[in-house]
Amino acid sequence: MPQLISIGTAVPDHRISQTDVLAILAKARGAALPVRLEQILGNSGIDQRYLACDPDYYLEQRSWPERATVYEQVGLELSEKAARDAMDRAGVKPADIDTIILISTTGTATPSIPSRLIETMGFRQSVQTIPVFGYGCAGGVLGLGLANDLAHGGEQGEGGKNVLLVSLELCSLSYDYSQFDKKNMIATALFADGCAAAVISGRMRQSSGPSFRAFDQKTWPATRDMMGWDIGETGFDLVLARDIPTFVAQDFAPFCDAFLAEQGLSKSDLSEPACHPGGGRVVDALEDYLVPEIDGIPVTREVLKSHGNMSSPTVLFVLERLLSDVPSKPVLMTALGPGFTSALGILDS
Repeated sequence: MPQLISIGTAVPDHRISQTDVLAILAKARGAALPVRLEQILGNSGIDQRYLACDPDYYLEQRSWPERATVYEQVGLELSEKAARDAMDRAGVKPADIDTIILISTTGTATPSIPSRLIETMGFRQSVQTIPVFGYGCAGGVLGLGLANDLAHGGEQGEGGKNVLLVSLELCSLSYDYSQFDKKNMIATALFADGCAAAVISGRMRQSSGPSFRAFDQKTWPATRDMMGWDIGETGFDLVLARDIPTFVAQDFAPFCDAFLAEQGLSKSDLSEPACHPGGGRVVDALEDYLVPEIDGIPVTREVLKSHGNMSSPTVLFVLERLLSDVPSKPVLMTALGPGFTSALGILDS
């Protein structure tokens, strides 16, 4: 099976704490914030996040072209940083990469960001570029599954490829502080910006290192209103309508149990999982499912606390930290995203 050779990460320059959010919004409104927003911010499990722009940028009405310009400029910069980090750690050059996959649901560009990286980073002009839109928060795990398939090569695993996966999200471009309905309060409290990249190879055979065992996903019918985007007047508008923690307990848990059983595994056979955190209550629900067989998911909580919910790259930030300790047991990867879809994977160290 293809191996996960390296992971690299990058965040924008603008850091903001949850305390800063309250102060900035109160000043901008010239009035007290809704009590419910203060509660959501306080219970998010987040201490700080990183944003594509200075906080004052988000307090003005922005047009679709203005948001698109930020996505292209900041997105390309972060993609380069994360990609260089991942390739440096893997010991590969741009010329060694056969395929570049971009996972992103918070913006789009044509030519795509992978196409632009060919010129800015010196990839071969023949490199295959695959921009993927629409995976949302599930994109980190789904992207690894796609990279694994493309890296594998032929039926016997011959002629494998070196794949560069880039997961980029600028969630802050969807913020709308002029509205304080539930979904916008949650967006204000949770979502952040970041980028992660990974080198996955079916060609480079290392004597040791993590390799992918299996992936699976499931999309539940009549769940489109749980998470996604609507196209609004000035950009993407968040869709977030149902209780995801309840969904974790009722629907995700049995699906994950069945996936592990198919791999001949139980929860007690696993190292600490790499979970897309979503938010504080989602992490609580995931931990309720995993404990007591697994002690908990402290690294997932740590990434949420220091980076917020960056959508698709967040699980790669978690995985990078977990792999730095060289886990001795398989690592379960989980993510939930639009569809409503659950994505699962197993990584053997």
